[in-house]
Amino acid sequence: MEVKVGIDNPGEFSLTRAIGSLEAIDEAALTDLDAEALEDWQSLLACAAQLRPLLSSEERDTHELRNLAGALRGYAEMLLEVVDAPGESLTLALEEVIRGTEDPTSTTLPASSGTNTQGSSLSMRGEPGFILAVDDREENRELLARYLTRSGHFVVTAPGGTEALEMLANADVDVVLLDRMMPGMDGHEVLQHIKADERWRATPVIMISGEQDMQGIIDCIEAGADDYLFKPFNPVLLQARIAAGIERKRWHDREQLYRDQLERNERFIRATFGRYLSDDIVTDILERPEGLELGGDLREVTIMMSDIRGFTTLSEQLPPDRVVSMLNRYLGAMTDIILEYGGTIDEFLGDAILAVFGAPRRHDDDPDRAARCALAMQQAMADINAANREDDLPEVAMGIALNTGTVIAGNIGSERRSKYGFVGHAMNVTSRIEDVARRGEILLAESTRHALRASYRFGEARSLQARGIDETLTVHPLEAEAL
Repeated sequence: MEVKVGIDNPGEFSLTRAIGSLEAIDEAALTDLDAEALEDWQSLLACAAQLRPLLSSEERDTHELRNLAGALRGYAEMLLEVVDAPGESLTLALEEVIRGTEDPTSTTLPASSGTNTQGSSLSMRGEPGFILAVDDREENRELLARYLTRSGHFVVTAPGGTEALEMLANADVDVVLLDRMMPGMDGHEVLQHIKADERWRATPVIMISGEQDMQGIIDCIEAGADDYLFKPFNPVLLQARIAAGIERKRWHDREQLYRDQLERNERFIRATFGRYLSDDIVTDILERPEGLELGGDLREVTIMMSDIRGFTTLSEQLPPDRVVSMLNRYLGAMTDIILEYGGTIDEFLGDAILAVFGAPRRHDDDPDRAARCALAMQQAMADINAANREDDLPEVAMGIALNTGTVIAGNIGSERRSKYGFVGHAMNVTSRIEDVARRGEILLAESTRHALRASYRFGEARSLQARGIDETLTVHPLEAEAL
């Protein structure tokens, strides 16, 4: 049985007849071939020998037929590159093979306008790439590697799906050429693994198959295949598809690099400004365009003020570097605790700390967060003083005031210089309470005690008439949270 195929000029050629023409070539026509070309010739004859019985079989394996026809065509094109004998029997036989393998599974098909009957020497299109070719047949892998290497690409091959995934895990591949029909893990399964892995998802995958199975094509496209070619493939078309895949991969890599740079820049901004502002304020500025606008709104917050008792006297008795060392240790420990409980540090005033719970981020339990934070801060003083003793620095004690009330919270200042801050009567009240807090004491205003949800132990309440405030203030020493 003969299989008819289309050609580039009028008439029809039979693949069986093309194989016969190859087998009729005598050794004299091969005398000018070098060792590599002779190896290609032997591979060509081996493919032809395997292909002949398939052509005469009543039940043809179209996948195997296309595989062998593709290999036959590839070796013929390779040989045409080195055979310089126009019109001679070897050249004519090789050209007949190329025409005959236009489509070995159809009886009469028009020839592809892209068929290269003068050899497969391809010019580079676009950038060279790192190509992974996956095929269970050795001759197919060899031909793909030779085609693409001659075009300037770097090519690695894998005989199966498992090996292909191992290579992807160890190399940055630009394009994968993937045979769909393979024993064990077939191409569709390999494709699913590639597209399911975040590391490889953007890598273009071109499926190559000898089966024109529409459902199989649809399954591969739905699984994420970027393109689909049938064997025997046209090398010029393959090169064009690879060039397009490399360009897509390059665009993706550039976009990923840009995203990585943006993330690094944002981390740098957060780390830098986070030393001067709370994380919530930095987030508000970076994520909301209006975050830098001047203005504010009324917020119900719990205000914390603390400082080291007698610090001015201590600082006068120590060298400046020792003062800074002692102060940084204290402020570093207090900062970590305040941020842990969700407080916003408004500013450091020497040894004093001003923090707010409830702005810019609000929690339903802000007064309790402030109370627990103050207790943790006083407990941390033991460790700070232990470290001070080791460094021959004086021990220190801290007073803390908590007050709950309404303030204006927002960006305060001018267009050239502003800060996220708080203003209002409640701020002044907190400052006056902090003035009278004793060493190691936490004083709560009446408003904060009433706002607490959890149970706490308190010392004896006392009243005070604060400077600049008309009303008498009642304050409560906080001792511990009740268990």
